[in-house]
This record gives sequence, structure tokens and C-alpha cells, in this order.
Amino acid sequence: MSNLWEYTTMSTSPFTPTGSIRSHTDRRRVVFATVIGTTVEWYDFFIYASAAGLVFGQLFFAPAGPQFATVLSFLTVGVSFLFRPLGAFLAGHFGDRYGRRQVLVVTLILMGLATALVGLLPTYEAIGIAAPVLLILLRVLQGISAGGEWGGAVLMAVEHAPTARRGLFGASPQIGVPLGLLLASGTMALMTVIAPGDAFLAWGWRVPFLLSVVLIVIGYWVRRRVEESPVFTEIAERRERTRMPIVQVFRKHALLVIVAALVFAGNNAVGYMTTGGYIQNYSTDPEGPLKLERGPVLWAVAASAITWLAATWFAGWLSDRIGRRTTYIAGWILQLAGVFALFPLVNTGNVVLLFLGLAILTVGLGFTYGPQAALYSELFPASIRFSGVSISYAIGAILGGAFAPTIATALVQATGTTLSVTWYLAGMTLIGLLATLVLRDRTGIALGPDNEAEQAVSPIRGLSGRPAGEGATARG
Repeated sequence: MSNLWEYTTMSTSPFTPTGSIRSHTDRRRVVFATVIGTTVEWYDFFIYASAAGLVFGQLFFAPAGPQFATVLSFLTVGVSFLFRPLGAFLAGHFGDRYGRRQVLVVTLILMGLATALVGLLPTYEAIGIAAPVLLILLRVLQGISAGGEWGGAVLMAVEHAPTARRGLFGASPQIGVPLGLLLASGTMALMTVIAPGDAFLAWGWRVPFLLSVVLIVIGYWVRRRVEESPVFTEIAERRERTRMPIVQVFRKHALLVIVAALVFAGNNAVGYMTTGGYIQNYSTDPEGPLKLERGPVLWAVAASAITWLAATWFAGWLSDRIGRRTTYIAGWILQLAGVFALFPLVNTGNVVLLFLGLAILTVGLGFTYGPQAALYSELFPASIRFSGVSISYAIGAILGGAFAPTIATALVQATGTTLSVTWYLAGMTLIGLLATLVLRDRTGIALGPDNEAEQAVSPIRGLSGRPAGEGATARG
């Protein structure tokens, strides 16, 4: 992260990819705003998943019985993913028509308000069936917000970046995910100390949700100070904004959206073993095989977020040197190794070894997440880029992480062993690898509106048309 910060302050007049001059202050603000903004958004998103694995089954779905209550709790985590495409459609349309920055402010406020309201919800014991219904509605709002957040943050970072540093700049919104997990798990772990036992169930779990109000104010202030993306500014000045960007994405790039979605799905399914709350639930379940204490497990998850952050940042930096595709391929191999190491270490019942399993896994996760912002941004033409990256991300989240904790829970209940979960995660990793191999490497392709024709050539291998790298530095 320090190298990224140093780079933003090296020159007082670096050129953007579209030719306009941006000061070091502008770039520093962009980096800071994307990191802070995405950290706040994902803190809100992950605090829900953590609570779903720890307490929501008991508080909102208890009449379903211990095992099915857990399944229902994780289903509410997955339900939000079904509404991510709606958020992506809305944010993509307005982001391509009216700008990236405005959309980012709206999604931040929506996510924060939904999160804070979860912290105020009465439980099933207090208001009956209305409690889980309201919980699901608030989770839907989180899903809509998350669907629009990522694309805007990514484009603000990448479109402000110098061509040779897109991977590094693009890693800034990506590290918001492990930072959000670190903050969410750390806050939950702290509350298990402040409000142990029954107090955690009674009120302790609510405090991290209510803290979201403070984070909204900070994130709003930071994002309002950031200038609009130079690519969108140039499009707007030329009056070349696409009237219906969503329609154009599916009419001309539907196959690319699917392939890009599968790339993310391979990462997301594995990542949601922790961000979706599965490992937290599996290792602390009083009816399960391990029965570990909540606090140490949450601290282990928080610590693994640090290794995930480091790997994500390093992979973004590395992708500028060896290309997005090569970095991804290395990442899939590392992720596969982490998948096979995870449960043998977790199942020892030793918290230190549980952390080691998560730390190994997060190295591969970082390598298959760090370059994603730059990879996605280089796949789609400028005029429909917000829509393209947002929809690909939202569909990938549904195919990958949406129901990964639910699937893992059902597999263990059906087979009696976590080996079935390992094979499921390995299969998703291989799908991500295959989708990556289908794509050409477009590292360094010009992103501005002057290069729409070049950007519109399909990066999928084997399709007819002008070579993806013609006239650019893209790699085959």
C-alpha cells in the first residue's frame, strides 16, 4: 500500500490515460476514497454475514430447529446476491449516463442505512414472523447497494490511473474487501469480550451494525471530495453518452459478461467460506464437531484478512509487470492448494491451525482478486464500461458466493464430512481457471473514448475479428 501512496505523490503533473492532467492530490484522494469507501461498504455487508453465522439462526429462525435455522440464516446471506444484478443495472445505467461519483455516494448511504436498521430489528421472540421478513428486506437493500458499489469504485480507481499502474491503483478498491472483513470480524470479536455469553445474544451483536452510522459519515465526506473519472468526463464533454448502456452490453457483449462472471465466481465461492460466515459457524456451532469459542475464531478470521489484504495488493502490483492473465493463472493454482489445505487444518480444532488454513487460502484469494479491477475495466468499451463490469461482477457473485455457505452447510449435513465442501470449492476454482484461459490479456489497452473500436473487439479467444491487441499493448 505504501508504494501506491508514494506513486500518487511522485509528480505534480502526471497524465491520465485520456490525456488530461491530474495532480498528485487528485490521485491521492482517489486512492484514499476508494479504499475507505469500499471498506465501509464491505464492513456493512460482512458484518451481516458474520452475524448470520453466529446469532441470526437463534434470534430470527429458531422455530425451524437448530440445523435448518442455520440453513435459513445463510439463505438470507445468499438472497441479497439475487438483487445485486438489479443494483448493477441501476448503477451501470446511471453511472454510464451521469457519472461514477454520484452513484458511489448513493450506494454508500443505502448500504449504511440498511445495516444500521438491522441493528435495531426486534427478534422473532418479540414480533414473530415479521422479524425475519424485515431482516430479509434489509438484506435485499444491502444487495442492491453492493451490486452498484463495486463497478463505480473500480472505475474511479482504474480510470484515474496511469496506464502502467492500473493493476496497482485497481487494487485499492479490492483491498477494501479484506479491510472490511478485518473490521467486521475485529468488531464482532471485541463485542464478544465486552458482552460475553448471553449478553452477546441480547445486545452485543447489535453494536457493530449501529456503528455503521459513523462509517457512513466518514465515507460520504471522503467520496464527495473526489473528482469525477477522467474517462467519463471526456465522454460527457463530447456528448457521447450511450442512451441505453445495459441494452448495448447484452446485445454486443453477452458472452463476455458470462465469461467474466465465471472468473469472479471461482474466487467468490471460496472467499465466502469466511466472508459469508461459514467457517465462523462451522467452528463455533455448539452442535458441531469443533465447538470452539466465538472470540478466538473471530480474531483468527480477522488476522487472515491481513494476509488477504497483502496478497491482494501484491497481485495488483504484479499484474502490471507480468499481465493480468498470468497473475490470475498463478492465483488459481495457489487458491487450489489453499482449498485442499483448509479443512484438514480447521478440523484439528486448534485455533492457530485454523488461522494457518485461512492464511494459506487467502494468498490464492488475493491473487485471484487483486487484478480483477484492472482486468474487468480493460474488457469493456468506455461508453458501457460501468454497466459491463457491474453486471459481470453481480452475476459472478450469484454463481459464486451467493449460496456457497448454504451449499457447504447442506453438503456437510448430507455427507457428514467437509471433504465434500473441499471438492465443491476445488470445482469452482477450476471453473475460474478455465474462464481465465478463454480470455486474451488486454493489459495496457487504451481506456479512453478515442479507442472505442479497439475496445469493442472481443477479448475472448477464438472469436473472429481484429486481434484484441492490435494497436495497443494488449497481450495475447
